[in-house]
Amino acid sequence: MNTMAFPSYSILLAAGLLMIALALFIAGAALVLRWRGQARSMRVVEQALAERAAPGGAVAAPPAEPPGRLAALAQSTDALGKRLGQGRLAESLLPEEDNKLIELAGYADVAAARARYAVFRFGLALALPAALLLVRGVWWRPGSLMAMVFTLFIGFAVGYMLPKWLLARRVKARKKQAGKELPLLVDLLRLLQGVGLSVDQSLSVIVNDFKVVLPVLGHELSSATALYARGRSREQSLARLSQGFDNDDLAAICRLLVQVDRHGGAVQEPLNRFSQRIRDKRRFELKEKIGRLTVKMTGVMILTLLPALLIVTGGMGILSVLRGLSRIAGGM
Repeated sequence: MNTMAFPSYSILLAAGLLMIALALFIAGAALVLRWRGQARSMRVVEQALAERAAPGGAVAAPPAEPPGRLAALAQSTDALGKRLGQGRLAESLLPEEDNKLIELAGYADVAAARARYAVFRFGLALALPAALLLVRGVWWRPGSLMAMVFTLFIGFAVGYMLPKWLLARRVKARKKQAGKELPLLVDLLRLLQGVGLSVDQSLSVIVNDFKVVLPVLGHELSSATALYARGRSREQSLARLSQGFDNDDLAAICRLLVQVDRHGGAVQEPLNRFSQRIRDKRRFELKEKIGRLTVKMTGVMILTLLPALLIVTGGMGILSVLRGLSRIAGGM
């Protein structure tokens, strides 16, 4: 009786979880449809008011074309994410650490990225436990209640943490790429300062003309110049670049730019020394990397070449010993 009850119980539990997830999805879709209806009504009202306020001879502008399916899906996802980010689950779905990671991930629209991150995390945290439990009930032999609870916990934990792991991996790759782009940034600043450009002009040229070769630092400098144009100080606009990438050399460059912007003075000579220091540091890092590779290759050579070398050099001696032993055994 118990062996027959466990499969039906697990399948019913998985079906119940799927029904709950489906109900939550339907509720979210209803909220999104309601929001889209309100937005459509607002557009109609605004268009009617614009036509009424327009003069008699003026022709009202044609209404904008409705967005495609992908654009509508993106708008619906953003709307649902904003509702989740402002509701009771905001602190759980978007903690402070995750917000910092989203800002460092290099997305063009941080608000939309934050909303989609909340939707992605919420959906995975609900769908993955139900999917794992259903797979366990259909394909594998169901276990005890504790095993099913453990399956639910693992699915929820992986579904909740997977978006953060992917985001942290993206941020880590951007930090590594920023370290590779730093020598070129220093050389460009030194060159542009040498021809007589100011700090603002140098940063503007780098952002506009060298964003292709500096994808990470160019994006960050573009955000910094935009913040500076809106009234932030140079130190405030470069705060994320100097503190978020965990790079002492990049932080030193930002401090140098802040000091030059605040006090003025020649910056070409400090940039020359800084560029030479970065080159020396990269040279030492390459030597260290080569040393580690040499040690690793030594182990590989021992495992692969040493047996072949022993066979080639000592093979005849081993065969002679074996033949002598066989003759002794035959004589006895």
